Amino acid sequence: MKYAEFEVGQVLHAGPYTVTEPEILAFAKQWDPQWFHTQPEAAATGPFNGLIASGWHTCGIAMRLAVDAFLAGSESYVSPGLDNIRWLHPVRPGDTLRLAITIVEKRTTKSGLGLLRWDWEMANQKGDLVLEIKAANLFKI
Repeated sequence: MKYAEFEVGQVLHAGPYTVTEPEILAFAKQWDPQWFHTQPEAAATGPFNGLIASGWHTCGIAMRLAVDAFLAGSESYVSPGLDNIRWLHPVRPGDTLRLAITIVEKRTTKSGLGLLRWDWEMANQKGDLVLEIKAANLFKI
């Protein structure tokens, strides 16, 4: 989507995406090798009652969904940062995730770039929120 297509109050949807155990293991072994992400047998008796995805993996899934749905081909080229990341429920093998992004601010910066502030929420197939992000992106306009 182009910057001009975004409007305050607009809700964008992306997904679904189903998470697999092999991808949870592969991501965690490389980037977040904690036992509850990498050892299914040990995780089964741990505090989450089973293997869970890394929160960073969950963020990566959200980003991929956003790029595939509306950022590919856009003028977005950088984010000045995130104000908040919250992992509210664990993501498990077999979970199907959907992303909803609400645009909360749209304005032109002093340097002539378009700024979007948007709230990202990703939920599983039961409707449980698994991720919340308050983000900002800069766009060429």
